[in-house]
Amino acid sequence: MITRRFTLAGLGAAGVVAGLSPLLARASVQLGGMTITSLSDGYLTLPGSFFFDGLPEPELTEILTAHAISREQVDPPCNIALVQDGTRTILFDVGSGPAFMPSVGALLDNLEAAGVAPEDVTHVVFTHAHPDHLWGLLDDFDDPVFPNASYMIGQTEWEYWTDPDTVTSIGEARASFAVGAARRLEMIEDMVTMITPGQEILPGIQSHASFGHTPGHMSFEVRAGSQAMMVVGDAIGNHHVAMARPNWPSGADQDPDSGITTRMGLLDQLAHDKMLMLGYHLPGGGMGRVERRGDGFHFAAGEM
Repeated sequence: MITRRFTLAGLGAAGVVAGLSPLLARASVQLGGMTITSLSDGYLTLPGSFFFDGLPEPELTEILTAHAISREQVDPPCNIALVQDGTRTILFDVGSGPAFMPSVGALLDNLEAAGVAPEDVTHVVFTHAHPDHLWGLLDDFDDPVFPNASYMIGQTEWEYWTDPDTVTSIGEARASFAVGAARRLEMIEDMVTMITPGQEILPGIQSHASFGHTPGHMSFEVRAGSQAMMVVGDAIGNHHVAMARPNWPSGADQDPDSGITTRMGLLDQLAHDKMLMLGYHLPGGGMGRVERRGDGFHFAAGEM
């Protein structure tokens, strides 16, 4: 039986910017003996051009208007999946930490509000190594924030970000991503396990290739019997254009063509199987279901 719980854990996104409480709304769902909780790390502030330049008009305007999305600036939330099964305490990604932008870095406060100390985390599983997913790995002294955790990342993703050539091949706009990823991954080299697509990485958790947003991006199926949730990371990057027109390229994807293939395949699977999902940058804590709507899809936030 699936049960759900939504709680307000603070003042919302505006509180982060104002220097008030960083605690944000969170959602949780019970899958068998596992509790999956969405914890906020805050939200990003990005130029709309990063996502929307070059997309077909006037259809783009119609989609953005329908979802009340600005063309000038987007503020996607950052939702981190916490899975607890009574034995393991698992985080999918670790947020931005304090070094990326001022509107993120709220994960540790929200963990505390959920009754979890950093020392309690047994496993950290990375969907990919972009700053808003990885840079919360280390503290101000370059020590791991989660000192008792084992770390897991896709083999392809690890090889890409630790390749010295990546910093020059990735492009000037993302060069700092490569430098930051390489430095942080080096610090956990002796504590990390490489994973491959289709692997049961932990009991009830299976990895799925979802390449495109980054070269080795992974999604993870958390399953208890017939109940399952897909933690999709950034493979489905928003609830508006990516859903309505998944066959359009996204400026957020490092390989837009692969990103389209991944996105369309995931959305088709989620809608067909009526599977729960948790998206890193989706509203409502990122939890909900995908529904077919015309030629595209719709994200039903909070629909359990």
